[in-house]
Amino acid sequence: MNRRGFTLVELTVVVFLVGLMLLIAVPRVRDTVLTNELKSSVNYLTQTALELRGSSVREQIDYVLYLDINERLIWFHTSDMTPEGKNEAKKRSYHLPGNVKIADGYRFGREKQTDGEIIIRFFKEGYVQPTVVHLVDGSDSFTLVFEPFLNEIKVNDRYVDVEYPS
Repeated sequence: MNRRGFTLVELTVVVFLVGLMLLIAVPRVRDTVLTNELKSSVNYLTQTALELRGSSVREQIDYVLYLDINERLIWFHTSDMTPEGKNEAKKRSYHLPGNVKIADGYRFGREKQTDGEIIIRFFKEGYVQPTVVHLVDGSDSFTLVFEPFLNEIKVNDRYVDVEYPS
């Protein structure tokens, strides 16, 4: 009699390999499914700010980041760029996706802006103008705090008014 089947070792190896593939694939699929437009906009803005801070120190030139509240655009340029170069930089700007918008923003010691452009300067010495920006999408919101001397942007997953110590 010729019995065909799988041994316990073969089944164990197959179950182990399937488990290993799921262990690798599930977090990536979950992140892809759960990532929304607001989170991707927050990630874009934080990564851009960190890159600008690094570039300003490395290249020894100030960078300026613009957040256009009305047009929902984000762009940047060097401080010594010509007006034509600034216009070109604005043409290559990042447009916030979907219903994501910049609710408001303010630099410490100044009034909160709800329209126009929020301008954040990254200095070649390695610091940034302390600024708070609120991004919203419907009822969801994020608060980004640009710390002047720390190489980080603090992100809160809700709307927070931040006061800077005088």
